[in-house]
Amino acid sequence: MEFTFLGLLLMVPVVYFIITVGQIQGGSFAVVGAADQAAKVFVAQPDAPSGRAAAEQATLVALADYGHTAGNANVEIHCDSGGDCTAAGSAVTVTVRLTVPLPFVPFGEALRLDAGQLSASATQVVGRFR
Repeated sequence: MEFTFLGLLLMVPVVYFIITVGQIQGGSFAVVGAADQAAKVFVAQPDAPSGRAAAEQATLVALADYGHTAGNANVEIHCDSGGDCTAAGSAVTVTVRLTVPLPFVPFGEALRLDAGQLSASATQVVGRFR
């Protein structure tokens, strides 16, 4: 009886820790993939507004593949040229930030209990021939 009680008492925090680390690892894979795909999609579009929309859509798809919602993510797009992001030779940098919530917390959004804040950036150069 004591062995079962102590085993359960020690195993529950260890299992929760493993699940939380898995969520953070999955989130890190998600932001890296989302930033990379968003940058690639942006430079393939004919103009900046459609590039921004396509990059945000690619980010949402990549995050959803890893089970993360759009409400926890933020996408920032910067150009090195400052003006025309779709000009040949300009570099476009996409930064994706993701808040990973603690798993199995009933009111985690209201309490703002997060496992971590993750971010990743990817840069692509707009080619001369599209």
